[in-house]
Amino acid sequence: MAQRTYYSPKGGLPPQTQMLSDRAVFTEAYAIIPKGVLRDIVTSYLPFWEGTRLWVLSRPMSGFSETFSQYIMEVLPGGGSDRPELDSGAEGVLFVVEGELTLTLEGERYVMQPGGYAFLPPGCNWQVRNAGNEVVRFHWIRKAYEFVEGIEVPEAFVTNENDIAPTPMPETEGVWATTRFVDPTDLRYDMHVTVVTFQPGGVIPFDETHVMEHGLYVLEGKAVYHLNQDWVEVEAGDYMWLRAFCPQACYAGGPGPFRYLLYKDVNRHMKLNASSAYRGR
Repeated sequence: MAQRTYYSPKGGLPPQTQMLSDRAVFTEAYAIIPKGVLRDIVTSYLPFWEGTRLWVLSRPMSGFSETFSQYIMEVLPGGGSDRPELDSGAEGVLFVVEGELTLTLEGERYVMQPGGYAFLPPGCNWQVRNAGNEVVRFHWIRKAYEFVEGIEVPEAFVTNENDIAPTPMPETEGVWATTRFVDPTDLRYDMHVTVVTFQPGGVIPFDETHVMEHGLYVLEGKAVYHLNQDWVEVEAGDYMWLRAFCPQACYAGGPGPFRYLLYKDVNRHMKLNASSAYRGR
């Protein structure tokens, strides 16, 4: 298996001589947050986290993300949290891109390396710590879990993408493949976080137009994306938010694979306004 790489931001500040314009785009249909804007001055901090800062890539707000938030966490040696999640109704996914993260989950200890993936159901007991000597960086995707009467909440688990064989998309001969961490037909899950891989020259051969909202963080490589009516170039370290029904297609530019971490909301009824609810007579 080819060596996988994972881009992670390092912060810092550009020199005064750098051009001001970049590839950042914010529209009603999509947003591009290029890697060059993930600098020290836009980091934030969280309650009960020590030695940790974060970049917020998306958050629920009018005209932007509606279903989830996504952070890139940066934890210094010795840093971490014994109270990481304060919302008892939130589920989460951790995905490590640099360093070693020690996760204690329901009392069991895991050392997560790059490619490490953890699913955290709402209300589970977990803590994280950087027990090593190098900085740890990981994605933390959070969503309010949508409980359904008669369907159990899924269990927590930890794995690594390097231990999972990617699933080729039909009739693509493996040029386009998805690493799935859960069974897509398992209705206990109301979100999927996967890793999508395109070999050089691979394409999404039509404008996908669907109800799922997306967050895409480019882990490796580069591509040209068709979003709504625009063509945009993206590369490792860039983040894309795609609103529900935003037309989307891409062409992987090479010379190596194009890979991204993908979020989407799934497996639940569409929420209706109270005024449109059926009222029997």
